Amino acid sequence: MRRTVLFAVVVIVLLFAPPAPAAVTQLMPGVSYQRILRWTPAGPVAMYVVTAPRPQGLYRLTTLLSNGTIVGRQTVSSMERDASSQMTTVGVNGDFFHWTGGWPSGLLIRDGVVEHQSALGRAAVGIDTSATLHTEKVRWFGRWHGPDNVWFPLSQLNEPPRKNAAALFTPVWGGDTPAVKNGVTVLLEPFPPASPRTDLVGTIASVGSGASTDVPADGAVIVARGTAARPFAALPVGAQITVRIPLPNDWASVTDAVSAGPTLVRDGKPIFNAGEALTPVQLHGRDPRTAIGQKADGSIVMVAVDGRRPGWSIGITNWDLAQTLVRDGCVTGFALDSGGSTTIAFDGKVLNRPSDSYGERPVGEALVIAYTGVYVPPVGATLSPNADGVADVEALTYKLVRPSTVSAKLIAPDRSPLELDVGTKAPGRYKLAWNGAGAPEGRYHWNVTASDDQGQVSTGDRAFALDNTLGFLRVRANARTIGFTLTRDAAVRVTIERRSGTILRTVAKGLRRAGPVVVRWNGRDGHEKLVRGTYDVRVAATGPYGLTQLVRAATR
Repeated sequence: MRRTVLFAVVVIVLLFAPPAPAAVTQLMPGVSYQRILRWTPAGPVAMYVVTAPRPQGLYRLTTLLSNGTIVGRQTVSSMERDASSQMTTVGVNGDFFHWTGGWPSGLLIRDGVVEHQSALGRAAVGIDTSATLHTEKVRWFGRWHGPDNVWFPLSQLNEPPRKNAAALFTPVWGGDTPAVKNGVTVLLEPFPPASPRTDLVGTIASVGSGASTDVPADGAVIVARGTAARPFAALPVGAQITVRIPLPNDWASVTDAVSAGPTLVRDGKPIFNAGEALTPVQLHGRDPRTAIGQKADGSIVMVAVDGRRPGWSIGITNWDLAQTLVRDGCVTGFALDSGGSTTIAFDGKVLNRPSDSYGERPVGEALVIAYTGVYVPPVGATLSPNADGVADVEALTYKLVRPSTVSAKLIAPDRSPLELDVGTKAPGRYKLAWNGAGAPEGRYHWNVTASDDQGQVSTGDRAFALDNTLGFLRVRANARTIGFTLTRDAAVRVTIERRSGTILRTVAKGLRRAGPVVVRWNGRDGHEKLVRGTYDVRVAATGPYGLTQLVRAATR
């Protein structure tokens, strides 16, 4: 009985334990990332959190479209890779989308241009010129008139028209308009970008009977079906059509927006039910979920939670997601598409574990923090120029997306600089290398400062150690004998690990003297079972300049 009670107590402690401490990783200047594991009564929850500065200056909160168009789908990571020459990005999936067509389900605004209509009864999240987030149900009142000034509804934007409805297609549609029966196709050229709250005037270049039509780069196409097609019948070529897209007055300064939902946080309070027109699956239950929030200081929080993976992550409810954003200090919060769409990626690399069996799901759009300053990728943790063939050279790189004047240097432990690259540079990736020959051991910084053609200054900095403490790892057949060399006394740990990182056995640990070191292993794990297959031998040494490691693969 006592053992049963003790077991129950242990289970309760594990289930209600606080989140496991998570290391904070700098992705790019000012932008941090954490993977957090939480234990709940329902099971483990794997959460990924990105925090970024208020999106101004070198930072923007913006939307990437699949293949740069409304139509089609693409993974978040590949959208980031496509945009890499213009920006360095970290972001998540955006709105719900049409499964085969790829167009979003709700409002889409980019750079002040409306690219898709809002969804009835659902909110959108917008960002204004002061980089403040707004969440609101935005009603759609798109309309048009001809020379007689009689207004007619324009029900859709960049989406095939419904029965007895008219839709406007702009160049971002990305292809020919859909063909319709019992309809009409009106080509407008020229036609201005679809900005809200202004008269958009286009000239009729042709009127067709509903056939598929290419959208010109400087124009637009109206496709109407059924009764909505009748008002166009009497309009001659050369006549002008005026389109108007009203949006709420309090959204007058909003330049970018996406939809999905529901709204999770308003005025710092979590919302249990925002009363939005969403399906039960979108609203309720534990699932992979994605959200964006903003703190009182304007900084942005992006959260993705894995789900549908028992033993790894069981997902999260919208209510728990709202509370998570509030705990992170958010005063505004909004849910994005969920389920298999949930993805978080940095610079084209997926950070989470999407739940679809085939991995990352192609989606309609991504919502990203875009950074246009100098980006300095991580460097090797240790430079060890001892000619053992491992970490003998430090690869040093940086990326520019705008023409810039650059100072790229190494800062030594005594703070003295060593300029490696300087001058005016075109956008691109730059690669250098340093072998540390004759340099003193210690902590170094790879530091790049860039002043771009718009006068904006940015700096990227990555630290590494020049450390010769550990070298010359030798692994004999079946790893029965493991040898290495220390240049000074050091605390050592030698482990046998699976390629996944699981430690099978620690075969040596503690202080070892300078010089050759030999460790012997009997080929068995911590349970005295023979280790078979491929595994890693890892040697870690801690000295005056920190931790340095060597790894060698072995098979038995």
